[in-house]
Amino acid sequence: MYARVTTIEIDPVRIDVDAAVRMYEDDVVPALQELDGYRGAYVFTNPDGKALLISFWETEEQAEANAGSGFYPEMLARYATIFRAPPGRERYGVALVDVS
Repeated sequence: MYARVTTIEIDPVRIDVDAAVRMYEDDVVPALQELDGYRGAYVFTNPDGKALLISFWETEEQAEANAGSGFYPEMLARYATIFRAPPGRERYGVALVDVS
């Protein structure tokens, strides 16, 4: 399994952090669920607007397949007005999972 990690800074002057998360849940998550290999996501936020989005993928190829396609750039463009800075993005192999 692979994880794609995106760091963003939501501008809380433009949009409430909780509202931004609802937008992600309502608009982005259903689109992600349509992509091959998608296995779920976690979203972490703080009141200052910093957020960490972790999406899980079956293979490394699937984790990166939509990076160059229209999906990721389209989502960034759609929500560009709510960010303080451009998002960062990295990819990791999932070495351990322990959820209770």
